Amino acid sequence: MNETNPKVLSAGSLAKDKVKNPGGDNLGDIVDFMIDLDTGKVAYAVLSFGGVMGIGNKLFAIPWKAMSVDTEDHTFVLDTSRETLERAPGFDKDNWPDMSDPKWGTDIHAHYGIQPYWQNSL
Repeated sequence: MNETNPKVLSAGSLAKDKVKNPGGDNLGDIVDFMIDLDTGKVAYAVLSFGGVMGIGNKLFAIPWKAMSVDTEDHTFVLDTSRETLERAPGFDKDNWPDMSDPKWGTDIHAHYGIQPYWQNSL
């Protein structure tokens, strides 16, 4: 039997990590993680993007499965362009959406071409 150790990191060690696309473009920083309390899964990473020197940044919920972690570079990789991210549904720090709304979640996952995590069988 070939067993592998799970990859486990603290949320604190991942918060504030940079997010880049595969081309190396900076897409922003992770500011928070949203946990599905029923399943214990990370539902979304909250990405801060845009603005100047942190002012005017917009927040985006990024489905966890839409990203990978580059453990050597300590960055997240989101396979999307800056333009696609700019067109994504976003929100400001004082007006968060209801992330438990299945319609909202389905739309966010569809934007990134990811099946909603609650529809996965595993």
